[in-house]
Amino acid sequence: AQQKASTLSHIPCAFYQPRTPPATMMKLVALAALVGSAAAFAPAQQKASTTSLNAFESELGAQAPLGFFDPFGLLDEADQDRFDRLRYVEIKHG
Repeated sequence: AQQKASTLSHIPCAFYQPRTPPATMMKLVALAALVGSAAAFAPAQQKASTTSLNAFESELGAQAPLGFFDPFGLLDEADQDRFDRLRYVEIKHG
């Protein structure tokens, strides 16, 4: 029976995976945490943004950090009449 047990331990098995020692596992976890925290403080990529709303930069409400703010793009292809109409409706309805 002793010889049979040692013979079976050398038979390759598809489900057998050798255990990683705890010290090696802890080093891998520490390395993963270090890489993850370093990525959190990496500078973000910023692309140059251009706006087609330069015609409305001098209007009332355009402020320094954002300039003219049009998040929905309602005035992307608008002229001054369209801007005036939307400004009137905004003031009227709040």
